[in-house]
Amino acid sequence: MTAPLKHSKPITVDVALGDRAYDIIIGRDVLQTLGGRVAALRPGVRTAVVTDRTVAKHWLEQTESSLAAAGIATSHVIVEEGEGSKTYAGLEKVSEALIAARIERNDLVIALGGGVVGDLAGFAAAILRRGVDFVQVPTSLLAQVDSSVGGKTGINSPQGKNLLGAFHQPVLVIADTSVLDTLSPRQFRAGYAEVAKYGVLGDEAFFTWLEANAAEIFSGSAAREHAIATSCRAKAAIVSRDERETGERALLNLGHTFGHALEAATGFSDRLFHGEGVSVGMVLAAEFSAQLGMISLADAARVERHLASVGLPTHLQDIAGFAQEGLADADALMTLMAQDKKVKRGKLTFILLEAVGRAVIANDVEPALVRDFLQRKLAKT
Repeated sequence: MTAPLKHSKPITVDVALGDRAYDIIIGRDVLQTLGGRVAALRPGVRTAVVTDRTVAKHWLEQTESSLAAAGIATSHVIVEEGEGSKTYAGLEKVSEALIAARIERNDLVIALGGGVVGDLAGFAAAILRRGVDFVQVPTSLLAQVDSSVGGKTGINSPQGKNLLGAFHQPVLVIADTSVLDTLSPRQFRAGYAEVAKYGVLGDEAFFTWLEANAAEIFSGSAAREHAIATSCRAKAAIVSRDERETGERALLNLGHTFGHALEAATGFSDRLFHGEGVSVGMVLAAEFSAQLGMISLADAARVERHLASVGLPTHLQDIAGFAQEGLADADALMTLMAQDKKVKRGKLTFILLEAVGRAVIANDVEPALVRDFLQRKLAKT
């Protein structure tokens, strides 16, 4: 795994879900093959592309040209960038635009964008005419390795992250790694948190490889495709065994219980990107695991050290506006965590660590222990 890697033909990762199985196509410049792949998958289909303003400037024309070259009629709807579009109002805008475009049940919605666009467009497709299929074309690292795979779609409530949504699998994922060249360094780093997550939760060898090769992933070498494909294979394997998160799929939420609460506390704003919240959340989960005697302090420090080495936030105090009420208040954070989707009958569920590469589901974690832990972390300067 440490040998130099070279760009090669696209990598295909299969998500094995029986008659709903689909492929993830990973590689440089695969966006130009979108039209041909859609035409082969659904002859005679009509499409509507959902994207945001920033992605549209870079990739909408190429996307529509690929579809047109394959004889596919298309329209588009453009939303504002960021979590502010994952709202009731954003869902209404996209849904009404799809209806106006006369997208029917045998047509396709194409989500061209990062996690926000994928979640929003996928949810709109899930409820449009009681279910229209869709294609994911993820344009952020986070979306390519996480949110575009597995069929989770949804929007945020003012009361919490992703509290409204549906499981709705795509029929195809096109992950063009060349589009990542247009991301800001901060956006790329945020996505890298989800890559590291796969190593931390279930593959210590992959985490070791990341420690040695992170710079190559950031530089855009073929190590990037390898990291994305490894991440997608890990997620696809779990999703194929537990599509609706009744068991082990919950492991993919490592860092998310803390992270989602931090996102809510910062108003789902650019003060804290999702991947940044996951980074801080993973470190908190590792340190909380160490407090419980589940993992060594050295392993917890190893997780923190690697995330910090690529420039990710790893402590609560790293978050912009840390001192603002709701973020530096343990009780407020506990209230937000109580709204997490993983709460069952009011009992907190955390994904904790027994080692780097071995995560476990911890049901019914004692809230007082979590609150005391947060109080100590918040008190650090």
